[in-house]
Amino acid sequence: MVDAAPAAPRSLAGLTILDLTRVLAGPSATQLLGDLGARVIKVERPGVGDDTRAWGPPFVADESGAPSDLSAYFLAANRNKRSIAIDLASEAGAGLVRDLAARADVVIENYKPGDLARRGLGYEDLRAVKPDLVWCSITGFGHDGPYAERIGYDFLVQAMGGIMSITGEPDGEPMKVGVGISDLMCGMYAVVGILAALRHRDATGEGQFLEVSLYDTQISWLVNAATNTLVSGKAPRRLGNRHPNIAPYQTYRAADGHLVVAVGNDAQFRRFCAALAAPDLAQDARFATNAGRLAHLDALNAVLDPIVAGDTVAGWVARLEAAQVPAGPVASVPEALADPHTRARGMVIEMPSPVVEGQALALLGNPLKLRATPVSYDKAPPPLGADRDAVLADVLGLDAEAIAALAQAGAFGPAP
Repeated sequence: MVDAAPAAPRSLAGLTILDLTRVLAGPSATQLLGDLGARVIKVERPGVGDDTRAWGPPFVADESGAPSDLSAYFLAANRNKRSIAIDLASEAGAGLVRDLAARADVVIENYKPGDLARRGLGYEDLRAVKPDLVWCSITGFGHDGPYAERIGYDFLVQAMGGIMSITGEPDGEPMKVGVGISDLMCGMYAVVGILAALRHRDATGEGQFLEVSLYDTQISWLVNAATNTLVSGKAPRRLGNRHPNIAPYQTYRAADGHLVVAVGNDAQFRRFCAALAAPDLAQDARFATNAGRLAHLDALNAVLDPIVAGDTVAGWVARLEAAQVPAGPVASVPEALADPHTRARGMVIEMPSPVVEGQALALLGNPLKLRATPVSYDKAPPPLGADRDAVLADVLGLDAEAIAALAQAGAFGPAP
């Protein structure tokens, strides 16, 4: 018999993350940390858990065919975690969270500023017993400033943070991005900040408080749209699928669907014109440079539109790829998930269902491709409280009698 290959080392093995977050920004951050090998303990509200457990349909069905507490939304951001339900409003529950935090490397939370401190669970309370603790606070609008007390959700922050004003058709209504991008980017920044703080801790032995807000994150990823405004003093406008600084860089209607063309420089434009059997376009003084094409884009598109309409999306993609001009179809979500490249890159994975033995859950994969310490998919998103006894035994060394005493004291919700 051949011995199984040893498990690959994990980048964050040995780190414990106490996850007091819910919805998307915090959970997406802790899922990423879990994928990288950290032990993530997800603390949820007794009875209801993370808000997103109820954000459906669709839900994963249990053995009887009834909806479980695993909504598709919850599945998107909660693998590689252990769930324990704790009532933070009870003295026993708050004490249990303090004990867990004292054994954690990182606490990440998304409570309103001051809420945890009122329960004796704030950063200052816990660093008194663990000075090297890294604390990450995720909020809607930050801990100071005029909006600090507001509740923040992705949609609201997209509106207030400017992105909706430049998303949509020129004569249409402002539009949000189709997924919770402010939440997701906030989670990404949270992970970067946590890793930076851990690097500092390892070098100095000093923990620290880190905060990241949805609003600040949203402002930051306005990137060139914001800097265009800062440089020019002019407000950007909605351009549909056009680009404010590059042309042609947009969708065109082909014979059977929409084609994206992403011409990034003048050499690509010359190859583009040759592939369209219209090389003279590249010699037209109006279109020879990117600045000229931007200034005369309507005139350029008046020529391009009927040409592109004369062939299929697949026909154009083949022709433009051969000419080394970036182009592709506008795929639906099912088409993108089924694309052979998506599958080859491991961006759709399967994990064993935690509610129906022998069944599998299809989930999105992690885009990080670390060769020495690859990401791992060890544990499917858990049902509420599924790991309570294992967490308390492994982390705190509690036996069944001690856990029963905590239950009687109301640590996990109303005592039986």
